[in-house]
Amino acid sequence: MHITAIIPARYASSRFPGKPLADILGKPMIQRVYEQTAQAELVDEVVVATDDERIFNAVEAFGGKVCMTSDTHETGTDRLAEVATQLDSDLIVNVQGDEPLINPKMIDQAIAPLKDDDTIDMGTLMIPIADVDEYLNPNVVKVVTNRQGNALYFSRSPIPYYRDYANALGENFQHVRAFKHVGMYVYRREFLLAYPGLNMTPLEQAEKLEQLRALENGFCIRVVETHLHSQGVDTPEDLTRVCEILAQS
Repeated sequence: MHITAIIPARYASSRFPGKPLADILGKPMIQRVYEQTAQAELVDEVVVATDDERIFNAVEAFGGKVCMTSDTHETGTDRLAEVATQLDSDLIVNVQGDEPLINPKMIDQAIAPLKDDDTIDMGTLMIPIADVDEYLNPNVVKVVTNRQGNALYFSRSPIPYYRDYANALGENFQHVRAFKHVGMYVYRREFLLAYPGLNMTPLEQAEKLEQLRALENGFCIRVVETHLHSQGVDTPEDLTRVCEILAQS
């Protein structure tokens, strides 16, 4: 089984333009993500997918593999699918380009179920929610699963809803078992190629969560619980935090 990790990287960003090329202790962010991803034991190759020549040139400069894609893609999944048409890989891993501290073991954890069970179309990760503010934050995507570990639903709302603690949630949060979604995906190649052809679905449009398109069309998403952490970069302040973490280590 051949497994390729693809890192989609766009230059444009409303909150942080040029983010993939932001300097992190002498290396562009995209290089940090690339090097971390390459350390995953189950990944055979790493490719950056971009529509920007500056990012393309930066990846080539550090010796990485990069593919230029169309600049009309609406989602990162569409960009991955374009690259996947040029690959013979069995599994495709989507690693976000703003995760310079991604733990390689997290990538392996997400891949493992799809190596062992060919009925799983797609895989991802979840991590226990630490506090009530995170649980109530609509920017933190929550997920609930069945007993086999397959996703039942993803939502920006607090799920599951703990009715018994509704009036004093903060005081009782130690009894709440809830998980946030970690935005890394593993796809079977044939599923990824078919995915952009599926129409947007009502729940996807309501929540603005692309993975709901898979659930609404009856596909299986295996969600692996992890206790490993990363530190994404959405803002310049996040970048400062990442630099501090690396400097300390």
